[in-house]
Amino acid sequence: MATDELMERALAMLGDADDDLASIEVIHRLSTATDIEAPMSIADVADLLDISPHTLRYYERVGLVDVGRDISGYRVYDADSVRRLVFLTRMRLSGMPMRDLQHYIELVDAGEDTVPERLDMLIEHRDMIRRRIRELTLSLAATEYKIATYGGRTGPDA
Repeated sequence: MATDELMERALAMLGDADDDLASIEVIHRLSTATDIEAPMSIADVADLLDISPHTLRYYERVGLVDVGRDISGYRVYDADSVRRLVFLTRMRLSGMPMRDLQHYIELVDAGEDTVPERLDMLIEHRDMIRRRIRELTLSLAATEYKIATYGGRTGPDA
């Protein structure tokens, strides 16, 4: 299942609802999905997440994910590693800086006592995402306006 398929699956589960609780449930179901066929090779994970093997090796090198090795020394990704990488790639796509991701993973690895700090980090990041969505919505409106001034079609069906 490639990243596009994951996104299509998530969006289909979300439907048209703007309900935050529904969104949370969708992500929960995706993150606990049992259809992740582990163990996976680096090529399989790179294809699934639509990122390069180089990026996966970098995430491992900077301590964001632990990856096992098979008897021949090749990387082997288990279901937990893949789920963590799904989260990491979503956070990177949403603009979370690497240093924040590294700090967040350090907190996760440090245990339950760090939950309040992790929560604060995620709330701050959520607020940044919401701000960015508003900015992008305004940018989309400006683009749609300009398309209309040139006689082009605009809107969701265009």
